[in-house]
Amino acid sequence: MTTGRLPDHEQRILDEVERALRRDRRLDRRLRTGRLRRRPDLSRVTHYRPHVLTVVLLLAASVALLVTGILTSRPAVIWTFAAVWPPALFAVFRLVCRWTER
Repeated sequence: MTTGRLPDHEQRILDEVERALRRDRRLDRRLRTGRLRRRPDLSRVTHYRPHVLTVVLLLAASVALLVTGILTSRPAVIWTFAAVWPPALFAVFRLVCRWTER
């Protein structure tokens, strides 16, 4: 096949296909999320808006794990508490920030 220009009718068909692909939002989103990023996207973290129920459940789980860890001194429970506590604090912080913005 030669590397020359496409015939007009094939060029029109190719242009139509490219326009249709540009309009496809789902395909665009899949292609954007499929790319490997060099840095993590922190905008998702900073725009996190937790629901009150989520915060209450995280805090309840944290307190339950804290009490269980104190009573049993089991390393698995303590490490689970250590994993749940920071997201719970972050969710409380974001919820308080959201409430004070109003």
